[in-house]
Amino acid sequence: MSQHRTLTTASVLALILSISPALSDAHTEDGALSAREQQVVALLKSLETVDAAPVAVISPETYIQHNPSVPDGVESFRALQSIVANGLSKVDTVRVFEDGDHVFAHTAYTFDGPMAGFDIFRFEGDQIVEHWDNLQPLADPNPSGYTMVDGATDLAERTSKDANKSLVRSFVEQFLVDQNFDALLGFFDGDTYVQHNPQVTDGLSGVESAFAALPAAGIELSYDTVHYVLGEGNFVLVVSEGSINGQPTAFYDMFRTQNGKIEEHWDTVAPIPPEGDWQNENGKF
Repeated sequence: MSQHRTLTTASVLALILSISPALSDAHTEDGALSAREQQVVALLKSLETVDAAPVAVISPETYIQHNPSVPDGVESFRALQSIVANGLSKVDTVRVFEDGDHVFAHTAYTFDGPMAGFDIFRFEGDQIVEHWDNLQPLADPNPSGYTMVDGATDLAERTSKDANKSLVRSFVEQFLVDQNFDALLGFFDGDTYVQHNPQVTDGLSGVESAFAALPAAGIELSYDTVHYVLGEGNFVLVVSEGSINGQPTAFYDMFRTQNGKIEEHWDTVAPIPPEGDWQNENGKF
């Protein structure tokens, strides 16, 4: 499939909805953001401020785009800035974390309606060379009163990053991929579990009830492949591929852990468009 280097009206809208919305290697010990995290926050915020300077962090030679509706290259980002330069856009990064050469951000946006989303940027040296994202329209608070973006933000358990990533990967693979309900109990501290999914209530009981209700609602949900597990401290983001009622779907799930248990969860769920509609050849993942 040939690549498209110009932005059509449809791809411009998709690009607007694909870039996230404020906050050397990781958060410093006093909680300040690392240099790369600051660059990502400034880059995203530039969609609101129309500041050209933060775009310098994007490599002019290589910028691989995994949003299927957006062409590769830094010029796509510059084009977006010019389109949203009307003073109406809002970009508010709520959380940002770093894992090796990857920085991932959790953001609230206002472009064509309010959105919640995750963005992942890969660095080579001091420049961004690759981008992934997943966005979902911002819903009303869930039955427990939580929104898709509120909740804890502070890092903890800094020395437990690898253990926390392993814990969360095991949970996703055993429960969401293999659908082993018997495995649930070992991942939670009783019924303590803060839930930010718009349709699910707090607690392990809320998860069990939500999944038990899917067949009656005519919903067939499948997690098939875990592509990435990124984390800093006690925050872990898992990027998975699956389907809902046969529609290819991207799942981004972020978890906060505490004392070896899962304590809090945020997510975005988005359909993957048909390959014939893609504006690049890189795929969603």
